[in-house]
Amino acid sequence: MADRPTNSGREDTVVRPLAGTPGAPSRNGSSATQAAPVTPPRGTAAVPRDSAPPTVATPVVTAPAEEKPSRAERKAQRAAAAAAAAPKAGRRARLRLTRVDPWSVMKTAFLLSIALAIVSVVAVLMVWTVLGAADVWSSINQTVQDVVGGQDANSFDIEDYLGTRRVVGFTMIVAAVDVLLLTAIATLGAFLYNMSASLLGGVEVTLAEDN
Repeated sequence: MADRPTNSGREDTVVRPLAGTPGAPSRNGSSATQAAPVTPPRGTAAVPRDSAPPTVATPVVTAPAEEKPSRAERKAQRAAAAAAAAPKAGRRARLRLTRVDPWSVMKTAFLLSIALAIVSVVAVLMVWTVLGAADVWSSINQTVQDVVGGQDANSFDIEDYLGTRRVVGFTMIVAAVDVLLLTAIATLGAFLYNMSASLLGGVEVTLAEDN
């Protein structure tokens, strides 16, 4: 068997723990269970482990006390509230009609006069139709014959003078004339009003707003 190589140039050293350190054997042969106290370096204060972190004091801001309104201010506030609650009166505006367009007046008058002519013709036709259906004409003829008597009274017929055709035809002629007259009169009135408004200022009109 070969001999084990030995370190002849080195000395066997044994590291032994210091007394008082954890795991170091005591004189009695048992290991120490208490740790050695650690001393802080010089120049530093010792900080206890169980101490709480320092607290920063927050400044307390107090709100300024509200000033109470005076009597005059309270009265003004009540008056403003009453005025807001009260119903507002409608606005009014005074306007003045200084000019009327003759062309628009002529067109309007022409259309209105045509409508009036149609209404008058239709009304006359309806009235005469109702009178004929009620035997008014025959009763008038009988009354004339009884009052006058003779052969001339027997040949009298009121429908020869006031017949439906004659009355409706006459009404149409009058309606056509009325259309021309009303249109001309309205246009001439517009010109006259413009001339008078240029001298006197026109007609004043007051317009009011609904509540």
